[in-house]
Amino acid sequence: MDHNINHNEDLHFCAQASDPAPLFSAEAFFNSDKSIKNISLNQLRGKWVILFFYGSDFTFV
Repeated sequence: MDHNINHNEDLHFCAQASDPAPLFSAEAFFNSDKSIKNISLNQLRGKWVILFFYGSDFTFV
C-alpha cells in the first residue's frame, strides 16, 4: 500500500472562502408564511446569502 499521499491533490475539491458557490436549487423554509418553497441560488444573485449545511439533522458527529 502506498502511503505517500499528496494532500494538495486530495483536497482539490474543498471550497475556499473566495470560491463562488455552484448554482443549485433546493427547498427552503420561509418563516414569514410558514411555508416551504423551491428556491435557486440564481434567484439570489446580487444579494447577501448565507449557505448553511448540516449533517444528519444536527446529530453528534
